[in-house]
Amino acid sequence: MSAIRTAVFPVAGLGTRFLPATKAIAKEMLTVVDKPLIQYATEEAVAAGMENLVFIVGRTKNAIIDHYDKAYELETELAMRDKKALLEIVQQVVPEHIHCVFIRQSEAMGLGHAVLCAEPAVGDEPFAVILPDDLINNPGGKSCIQQMVAVYNEHNGSVIGTQTVPISESDKYGMVAGPKINDRVARV
Repeated sequence: MSAIRTAVFPVAGLGTRFLPATKAIAKEMLTVVDKPLIQYATEEAVAAGMENLVFIVGRTKNAIIDHYDKAYELETELAMRDKKALLEIVQQVVPEHIHCVFIRQSEAMGLGHAVLCAEPAVGDEPFAVILPDDLINNPGGKSCIQQMVAVYNEHNGSVIGTQTVPISESDKYGMVAGPKINDRVARV
């Protein structure tokens, strides 16, 4: 069984659930405290041991590409002004050992198609799909992706994270059911 070293971030959507905030700003770039929502997801992936970050982007998502690109001018300016703490924050957006790949989804054909667009970068290796528009706070515990990787390692199979939603909102989400293996794991 291979380790999961790649995380795929399908971020090509229009963000309609977040309108009007997402009319001009990608939902993944909406700020939560002091950083964009997507950065929480990439930090979680890196903390879980992933080294390859694959972003499936649409034509309106240049801000995401820019956020994960090297900011030479900004870094030079911060270094010249001796703003070491800020320079470190900027440089840690993409730690040195992390590789970012951006793939354009030419047509909005849904989440499954976006994940399929990652195939050239992923190949036959196991990978995680992280939807960065859900921020899951688990202070002091393992992150959602760390928990899912542990289940993958234990059961050697595909894993999906789920949450309970009200019946009235079921049309907005994929639904699954299956026999429980334990309190937190079910077979689907």
